[in-house]
Amino acid sequence: MMLQADDCQLVLVDYQERLMPVIAGGQEVAARGLFLAKMARLLNIPTWGTEQNPLKLGPNMADIRALSRQTFPKMHFNASESDLLDALRPPVKPAGNARSLPKHLQKPKAPEPGRQTLVLAGCEAHVCLLQTALGLLEHEFDVWVVTDACGSRRERDRDAAFDRLAGNGVELVTSEMVAFEWLGDCEHPQFREALQLIK
Repeated sequence: MMLQADDCQLVLVDYQERLMPVIAGGQEVAARGLFLAKMARLLNIPTWGTEQNPLKLGPNMADIRALSRQTFPKMHFNASESDLLDALRPPVKPAGNARSLPKHLQKPKAPEPGRQTLVLAGCEAHVCLLQTALGLLEHEFDVWVVTDACGSRRERDRDAAFDRLAGNGVELVTSEMVAFEWLGDCEHPQFREALQLIK
């Protein structure tokens, strides 16, 4: 099973300016997150951001914010408890003329095939990233976590999060795995531009 660009959305969890300096390997984690956001922009993959308690922890890094379609503030550690969920899977509205039938008799429109695969990266791996991934699994998304674009203050916490995610059926990948699977082959129209980002 490989990632298909036209079925993916990217979720960047809490790359907040005040948080990143205390993350183990924080500069590399931030660089990998930014790389993913640039690849997603190049390949027209929807990108969303989240910010944990932004009044206390500040906003996401400016580059991450600029490459996200929308950034969702949250107080829950699990971002699927925020408005993010509606962006990932907009609610289905009833079909038909609202005047012709009472609401309880209207049939919902057939759901349009949406992007069911979520590629997640962010901080802290053992708190917000972990809880968001598990929450999104409960909402029946396919969840992939980009390990080199995730971090925690302590490496042991990060590694324990990866073990738990894998045990729950989350696919663990690296940012270059994601990039090359999104491209599919070297004849992709954006391959040369993507290669510049990869190098």
